[in-house]
Amino acid sequence: MKMNEKLLIERLKKRDKKAQKYLFDKYAGLFFAISIRYADNYDDAQDILQEGFIKIFLNIDKFSGKGSFEGWMKRIIINNAINHYHKEIKHRYHDDISESFNIESDDKFYNEKDFTYDELIKIINDLPAGYRTIFNLYAIEGYKHKEIAKMLDISESTSKSQYHRAKKILQIKLEEIKIKKNEG
Repeated sequence: MKMNEKLLIERLKKRDKKAQKYLFDKYAGLFFAISIRYADNYDDAQDILQEGFIKIFLNIDKFSGKGSFEGWMKRIIINNAINHYHKEIKHRYHDDISESFNIESDDKFYNEKDFTYDELIKIINDLPAGYRTIFNLYAIEGYKHKEIAKMLDISESTSKSQYHRAKKILQIKLEEIKIKKNEG
């Protein structure tokens, strides 16, 4: 089944199950890639994705038709990931922040051929949840620290410092991978 976006949206507004399946099949891969960047594990990413699609289906009437439909859905998925982060943060211990202040690293530049996509995703996913969320929102999604602070209910300086710490950790991990590759 192939349909144009306008027809798809009309059918989604009528709660058409085939249209919902079509939308899910078309966007699940893209939105799972977003979800996994914010999740601690595969199961959490699946939950974020499923809950996100449910919200898309339930709120399709709120799509005004202005702007990108894909962008509107992406925003729902990201907001759902942030809500998931807020729920989960209440149930876990945080890494000792003082340890992060001892991380030293120079700003280094790497060639894109130095690392595989999977290596990069793994080291981003291994970041503590707060660092990973802020890194994803700022570096990958393109939000400003002021916007991130508002979304996560933190100060702008906290957003900036956690992004800086995430970047330092990533630099160290990338250097470790590069050294291992050069030794092997």
